[in-house]
Amino acid sequence: MSDEHKEYGGQEQEHGYGHEQGQHDADFPKFMSSLESDQQQDHQDQYEQYGQNEQTYNNQEDEQHEQNEDKDENRDENKGKDKDGKQALGKEDGEEKGQEAQKGSDSKDEKLKQKIEQEHSDTIEESVIYWQGKDVISTELAVTKKTLEQVVGLGQSFDMEFREMTFGHVKTGLFYITGFAKDESMQEILKRLTYLHSDDLSYDVVQDFFELYIPHIQVKLAPKLSGVVNQVLTGMSAMFIEGEEQAIVMDTRSYPVRGPEEPSLERVVRGSRDGFTETLLSNVALVRRRLRDPGLKFEVMTVGRRTRTDVCLAYIDDIVDKVQVDAIRDKIQSVDIDGLPLADKQLEETIINTGWNPYPLVRYSERPDVVASHIMEGRLTVFVDTSPSVMIMPTTFFDLCQHAEENRQTPFMGTYLRWVRFLGIFASLFILPLWLLLVTHPELKPPMLDFIGPQKTAHIPLIMQFLLVELGVDLLRMAAVHTPTPLASAMGLVAAILIGNIAVETGLFVNEVILYMAVAAIGMFATPSYELGLANRIVRLGLLILVALFDVTGFVGGITLFVILLTVHRSYNSSYLWPFIPFNAKAMGAILFRVPVMTSKKRPSFNKARDNTRMPAKE
Repeated sequence: MSDEHKEYGGQEQEHGYGHEQGQHDADFPKFMSSLESDQQQDHQDQYEQYGQNEQTYNNQEDEQHEQNEDKDENRDENKGKDKDGKQALGKEDGEEKGQEAQKGSDSKDEKLKQKIEQEHSDTIEESVIYWQGKDVISTELAVTKKTLEQVVGLGQSFDMEFREMTFGHVKTGLFYITGFAKDESMQEILKRLTYLHSDDLSYDVVQDFFELYIPHIQVKLAPKLSGVVNQVLTGMSAMFIEGEEQAIVMDTRSYPVRGPEEPSLERVVRGSRDGFTETLLSNVALVRRRLRDPGLKFEVMTVGRRTRTDVCLAYIDDIVDKVQVDAIRDKIQSVDIDGLPLADKQLEETIINTGWNPYPLVRYSERPDVVASHIMEGRLTVFVDTSPSVMIMPTTFFDLCQHAEENRQTPFMGTYLRWVRFLGIFASLFILPLWLLLVTHPELKPPMLDFIGPQKTAHIPLIMQFLLVELGVDLLRMAAVHTPTPLASAMGLVAAILIGNIAVETGLFVNEVILYMAVAAIGMFATPSYELGLANRIVRLGLLILVALFDVTGFVGGITLFVILLTVHRSYNSSYLWPFIPFNAKAMGAILFRVPVMTSKKRPSFNKARDNTRMPAKE
């Protein structure tokens, strides 16, 4: 019996099956069939269970896969969100940083504006110290450029240029004003520097540039930035070098100038036709051309905190009075003013205290030959840049009455012209007051002058006629200055024919008033000094008013007051009426007569010359 049977029998006994063996044998096929059916059922159940497990596993895998996909999607979404968040955060951070930078820039600009507004520098030196801390040249071009932007407005003024270039691996900056720079000179300098190599330069670069590689004559070194700026403002060019504490200043200036022309107020029939211009260098050259004396000195100084105007003293060292030179130099150097935009006239008021006295204490001339002759007499002359006139000092009333034309003629004709001019000046002063006095007091007229006086009366009093005519002449003079030349003649005809003739015909004026006023006006225009002519006009008006108010007493008292006024009026401690007061007969003769050149062997004593001899003494 097999084990299965035994097991089955045991099971059968265990269950209480008390069958017999035969029955057992008979039921055995059924048993085997039932067993196979049970096994098949078990296998089927196992298969189904396996299928169910596999299906469950597959479902679990699908679910897990779906969950993983969901997680991946969520992770991607989270990553996208994190990225977007980071981008948004970065953007916010950038905006915050930009806002902070903008605030910092605005704050910096505000501080710069406040610093600019708080600056109260009177000179360039003070401005450089205010912005840079000390008046030196920085070794960094960027610092120098930044300082120049604040001190002189570099980058704001279109005519200021700071050209940065590299020569031989050395960085340089060329600072200049485009309107003053001479293109040819600067191009030659830059052309030479372009050939430089680093091997050509030593450790002292600025000295190499200065001594070897800048092909220009007028070159110098400047250790202070304020000095460089002052010289550039006069027209020079400055080169800054990276790493150097000195700048190279080159005279490459070229001013806009006009050519020398004959002065309109000092025209002569015979003589030179050149005259001073508005450029100091040209004026000095015109005088130097006429005086080739080694003792001729030209001292230059600057006046004005803002204009920095060049003022030049010219004299011959071994002739001029040194005390006078020192006094005038000290006065010019002590002038503390913003500037001299009106040049010589403003300088005259600052160094000469004239007060309300109308008479000039200096003589102006636009002729180089006149200035040269006064320098040889021992006078001191003052040139002011931007002015075509030169001041001659000291001067006298009679000096202002002389003209260059007198010395261009023979002594006899020169004397005649001088007397005619003196007569015209005398007429411009006294003819109108004297005529008014004789008309208002006929008893004072000598018999030979009975014809003097108006033949007809006018509707306006004589004094009012004179005053109106005086104002009319002044008005015509001012109109002639502002009238174009082609129209000036027409204006004169209108004034003379229409206004004058109609005024007489209508009875407003008398003929004699117009006549004598014309004579006085011609005498005033014949005065060589324009300033003296204006002063004489004021005196004439004063005498007219005094005569109208006080008659003879007013006339005599007015002349006396006039002489006293000129006597106490002193030009650098010298009498204004010399040689009349104090009287010097020899000098007075030289005033009244144009003496020959060979006769005048001494210089005028008025000038206090150290060497008063014009000609060497004969042995």
